[in-house]
Amino acid sequence: MSLRLIESLLPAGESAEAVEELLGDLPVISIWDERVSDKSIVVKIIALTEDCGNILDALEKRYSKTEGFRIVLLPVEATIPRPVEPKNDDADDALKKKNIESVLKIGRISREELYADIKENADITLVYLVLVVLSSVVASIGILKDSVAIIIGAMVIAPLLGPNMALAFGTTLGDIDLIVRAFKANVAGIAAGLVIAIIIGAVFQINPSIGEIASRTEVGFGDIALALASGVAGTLAFTQGLPGALIGVMVAVALLPPTVSVGMLAGSGNFTSALGALQLLLVNIICINLSAVSTFFIQGVRPLSWWEAKKAKKATRTAILIWTLLLLLLIFTILLSGKYISL
Repeated sequence: MSLRLIESLLPAGESAEAVEELLGDLPVISIWDERVSDKSIVVKIIALTEDCGNILDALEKRYSKTEGFRIVLLPVEATIPRPVEPKNDDADDALKKKNIESVLKIGRISREELYADIKENADITLVYLVLVVLSSVVASIGILKDSVAIIIGAMVIAPLLGPNMALAFGTTLGDIDLIVRAFKANVAGIAAGLVIAIIIGAVFQINPSIGEIASRTEVGFGDIALALASGVAGTLAFTQGLPGALIGVMVAVALLPPTVSVGMLAGSGNFTSALGALQLLLVNIICINLSAVSTFFIQGVRPLSWWEAKKAKKATRTAILIWTLLLLLLIFTILLSGKYISL
């Protein structure tokens, strides 16, 4: 049972009882208040992680314009006595009806917690670029040695999850600033990987028949399914607050090896094979973002205000349509070029 502690700084006239009345039927495990000065109190709430989003929204709607208002959200390792999970009849009914949105929301951390985790990964930093370069070097060595183990090690290093999740999350919220920052970070990361791989391809003799290269010069329906599954799995794991290194592999598996393959083949002058690897890379980028945006949307990630939610809903639908059309267009182009899309 994942728990969070919500601390709300409110005017002295408020109380835990008033906040509990405000929350209404929203389930909380425990709620109390502490006076911090003559003008302020802190109302503390322990709740399940998946319930925090609605609680935070209710508090922000009521107190956002109140002077000195602030909310702090903290993870809870354990409490004594052990908490009893609050009864939530609506959630039970939804689960009985197999409502997919209610099922996917289980365990999801709040929108604000997601934003705090994601926004840091949408910037181009020296550490980010260095990690991309290092992972590209390791992946290149793994491909040249035809070693799956080394390639997997490179994917553990690769920090490609953050910018992709930020791009999908920004699209779901209709946050243009986050979208632009994430897009730049994505481009910078892929460009850095390509440059390193091109240099390696120009220095070393590249054999296009190497298994780990040849398998990435053609697009198969299995590759499309892998990229879609990676996007969904990565997003679900991310929204539950799992370690980034663990879920980063889900996205890196579809992005890093094709990127390195494109660079090494182009650097060695094997442009026909490089074009095939580039097609795979583009398909993977499209599929990951399509599935990530769709998953965030199904999980109910929305802005707080209704006008922002309306704009975000339109942006999400537009993004899903664009990514889908791009995927279909790319598949059609591959088929038109005379290449058979195998499994």
